[in-house]
Amino acid sequence: MLPGKAVIIGSGIGGMATAIRLSVQGYQVTVYEKNNCPGGKLTAFEKDGYSFDAGPSLFTQPQNLEALFELAGEPMEDYFSYQPVDIACTYFFENGKKVNAYTDAAAFAAEMEQQINEPAQHVSSYLKRAANSYEKIGSVFLDHSLQKRRTWLHTRTLRALGALKLPYLFRSLHQYNRRQFSRTETVQLFNRCATYNGSNPYQAPGMLSMIPHLEHNQGTFYPKGGMISITDALFRLAKKTGVEFHFDSPVQRIITHEGKVQGVVVGDKNILADVVVSNADVYFTYLHLLRNNQEAKKVLKQERSSSAIIFYWGVKNTFPQLQLHNIFFSKDYKDEFDQIFKKKQLTADPTIYINVTSKIESSLAPAGCENWFVMVNAPAHEGQDWEQLKIDIRSRIIEKLNRMLDIDLEPLIQTEQVLDPVMIEAETASYKGSLYGSSSNSAMAAFLRHANFSNQIKGLYFCGGSVHPGGGIPLCLKSAMIVADLVQHENKKKH
Repeated sequence: MLPGKAVIIGSGIGGMATAIRLSVQGYQVTVYEKNNCPGGKLTAFEKDGYSFDAGPSLFTQPQNLEALFELAGEPMEDYFSYQPVDIACTYFFENGKKVNAYTDAAAFAAEMEQQINEPAQHVSSYLKRAANSYEKIGSVFLDHSLQKRRTWLHTRTLRALGALKLPYLFRSLHQYNRRQFSRTETVQLFNRCATYNGSNPYQAPGMLSMIPHLEHNQGTFYPKGGMISITDALFRLAKKTGVEFHFDSPVQRIITHEGKVQGVVVGDKNILADVVVSNADVYFTYLHLLRNNQEAKKVLKQERSSSAIIFYWGVKNTFPQLQLHNIFFSKDYKDEFDQIFKKKQLTADPTIYINVTSKIESSLAPAGCENWFVMVNAPAHEGQDWEQLKIDIRSRIIEKLNRMLDIDLEPLIQTEQVLDPVMIEAETASYKGSLYGSSSNSAMAAFLRHANFSNQIKGLYFCGGSVHPGGGIPLCLKSAMIVADLVQHENKKKH
């Protein structure tokens, strides 16, 4: 007998991956998406001959995608291909120093010693500890529900707890890094890892020091066609496994009865289902779809993650000093995060991230041109005057890049599009435009993220960046795996 019907709310990466996994389990899966295309934050657009990925730009842990294709019995190469990248990121410092962060750990360590006098052994040891921590601790806590007793009773969890060092929890990432390195540039470079889930390195725990393992030990990759090819591949795979999609179809409400999910309301019609998985922001899920203000308020007890302002610039020139990923650091990193998280405003000296996919695929920009995805960290939306802030930050970005690259950028910008926190909230239903739901700005943040299931409503589950294990493509794909495992476990209990 088939398990039954499953409804997925939202077709972000986590939602599509969950749909594939449940379809393979035998569910009749239907996805309802309020927008007119799949992908959530992982979308793309074209403008004046330039192609831009609109959202996430870093691709690590391709094994999370490979696992989906293997599960579905489909050859991934028929849908999607990717290549390793030699340089994870090029870092530019205000003192004129520049570092190519190679994806080969030994080459990266040597580069750090050569460019900024950080002993190579410091970097090598750090990356070895990151690998050890990830394998012993991270893989356990990121791959399993932290709210289920069976997770904590498993021997692998007990081993992980044994490997959990107190500095990982009770020192901030900055305090942890400062003890590992001799150069302020190195500390700043590794502090940046907190931004991968929208957090403050001066508050987030030292546990985040395992993040560089993904880039420098496991590798950084580029998907052919840009990041949108990940969305396209998952969409095709989902349809191949029998998943049905309905776009321009916002879910109005989740139907429950006597503590059990019954289905959803779409277009004023009741759609019955045995399992409902929300890939929407968990705050909005409670507030609008369950109409449960009390539970929605509980979600907000954790501080919101940072947001971003993104400029998509078509630039009429090529810049050999830039790579696929580039960072131009602020002079005072602590002040930047104080402004964002404490004062809820932009800093006068922002750290600038530039992603240039035409470096690898020249066809994504006109000949002799580049497609720049230019992002600065921003606070979540709290009623700030974003129109004025965008004008101000644009001029600061251009001034900083002119100075640090010795160029005159303004006349080279042929086309432009802008994204701000208000637009992020409107387009992706992310509360206050927070890119990762809640931040990790406390020692226990990882354990306090919302679970992948409901304690009150049987058959209701949650996936995506606003719940465990967190935001970003790898973690969203892991959330799908956790949900599918929870659903399968519940089915086994029934039979």
